[in-house]
Amino acid sequence: MIGQDERAVEAVLFAAEQPLTLAEIGAAAGEGVDVAAALAALVQSYAPRGIHPVERGGRWHFETAPDLAHILRRTREEPRKLSRAGIETLAIIAYHEPVSRAEIEAIRGVQISKGTIDVLMEAGWVRPAGRREVPGRPLIYATTAGFLSHFGLGSRRDLPGIDDLRAAGLLDPVDDMLFNVEVESAGDEA
Repeated sequence: MIGQDERAVEAVLFAAEQPLTLAEIGAAAGEGVDVAAALAALVQSYAPRGIHPVERGGRWHFETAPDLAHILRRTREEPRKLSRAGIETLAIIAYHEPVSRAEIEAIRGVQISKGTIDVLMEAGWVRPAGRREVPGRPLIYATTAGFLSHFGLGSRRDLPGIDDLRAAGLLDPVDDMLFNVEVESAGDEA
């Protein structure tokens, strides 16, 4: 049987327009509600159902069960095609955040247009994360909870490593060859 705390947290999550932090859930559910325990109970009770509460980037929301997501897919999906520069920029931000435009350009080896970061911000995957405390105080960028949600990640720690990317065949053979040469030359110097 579901308790009063679980009912309150369930109602808050169900009515929320966007994912909520633990503090936001607690403020909406009322004083004395053990939000963490209520969420744990809800996760367990919703496990066999078609929807369930999930945490993405420290925020909670209801989500369709992964095995049923195909039922709700719209027949007309709007593909969001990113340019190679956009994909590279997103990867750099995800793996090195918070990062400035100059740092992105140094890693990529070429300048990026302002539009590239704007496209990533419009998609809801990148956000300004403040300013670097150096001369000129450049703006720095980080990924969002929307990025984690879109790519099915619980946190940035879930991003694939170099070995995972290599195993999946996602590395450019030239880049992979250069990476191996760099690693071997670093080993020779040691």
